Amino acid sequence: MTGRLLQYIPTPGKALVVVLFACIARSIALGFFAIPARRRESHRFYQILFPGRPGLYHRFCTLRQFQNFSTIHVDRLVLKMMPERIRYSSSGLSYLREINPRTGAIILQSHLGNWDIAAHLLKQQGGAAPLLLYMGIKEKEKVEQLQKEQLRKSGIRIVGVDKDGGSAFDGVEGITHLRAGGVVSMTGDMLWQADQRSVEVDFLGHQARLPAAPYIFALLSGAPLLPFFTFRTGKNRYAFTLKQPIILQSSSRQDREESIKRAAQQYADLLADMVRNHPFEWYHFDHFPE
Repeated sequence: MTGRLLQYIPTPGKALVVVLFACIARSIALGFFAIPARRRESHRFYQILFPGRPGLYHRFCTLRQFQNFSTIHVDRLVLKMMPERIRYSSSGLSYLREINPRTGAIILQSHLGNWDIAAHLLKQQGGAAPLLLYMGIKEKEKVEQLQKEQLRKSGIRIVGVDKDGGSAFDGVEGITHLRAGGVVSMTGDMLWQADQRSVEVDFLGHQARLPAAPYIFALLSGAPLLPFFTFRTGKNRYAFTLKQPIILQSSSRQDREESIKRAAQQYADLLADMVRNHPFEWYHFDHFPE
């Protein structure tokens, strides 16, 4: 019902709604920043990223991170109310057009930038393969539920992964989707479950654990891994890119483990470079790296 009412609001009225929402979002972000426990992991991360800077600078970085994070929710509203105002540039889309219909492809997303905006934009690309997203389930977060519902309405399939565990059928669904020539998107930089299978990598000079699932999926299906990054370049403007495919091949169990480790480190190196270039769009608020 709310969505139907929004379409009858004139453009100036919609713009005012967005401005008011942006003020509220930034105020909430400032409130979270004021809570020491909320900013602890971000402050620690910027100490790792900028080891030679004073503590005040790390706190300033955290404030910018929190304020930038509020734009995700603002731009999501803009996409819903005034989609014509979202502008973007892209590179690497040719990799999606070259997908083998027998293997599909796996997009490795991260907590850099605004993935759900990019998901909608990717869906708009003519000839794009069917997209299936693996996303974490956050209980009692209405914004998260709304986000998933908007993605579903756009025709993107969603598989929710609970932190307390998931079904084996979730994995089967992804493999089946890949073998039908589809695209599966998986988080490359966050473990959703405490006992989730992981692979150790070097990230910014520290040990980190990345989910092993994308690499296992790639080995089982033969699908290439496409590292994906998206960034906000200005008001309602985005740039997103698909990097050169990472191919996994193995001939034995031992070689399989080494192949996974090499591919994960390759992704970790790409992620580290992107974080250095876009430090204030890192929206990973958990303990990472170790």
